[in-house]
Amino acid sequence: QVQLVESGGGLVQAGGSLRLSCAASGRTFANNNMGWFRQAPGKEREFVAAISWNGVSTYYVDSVKGRFTMSRDNAKRTVYLQMNSLKPEDTSVYYCAADRISWRTVVSTTSDEYEYWGQGTQVTVSS
Repeated sequence: QVQLVESGGGLVQAGGSLRLSCAASGRTFANNNMGWFRQAPGKEREFVAAISWNGVSTYYVDSVKGRFTMSRDNAKRTVYLQMNSLKPEDTSVYYCAADRISWRTVVSTTSDEYEYWGQGTQVTVSS
């Protein structure tokens, strides 16, 4: 089992920045690809970013490329999502997730491949 706890959400004006953190506990964290997803009211959950288990590869949805950066610190068992130049359309509940398969070579962008989920943190961007 992997337990995930997100933090760092809040209210920010358009153009501002936030850094989300996701702390992991439980079984080995360093072996699993990690992802960030978000879900706005009335919408489906969507992929935001993912990072390989070794931190070498990162992937982003087109709408956040150049603005968001995902990173991880395996020693601290934490992943981060640095969000800059925030827009009102970024308003959502953000969830971190851990891949259910260790050392997977292909980093998934679909929620079906992620077994462990945090409780979510609200990000609200005002215009």
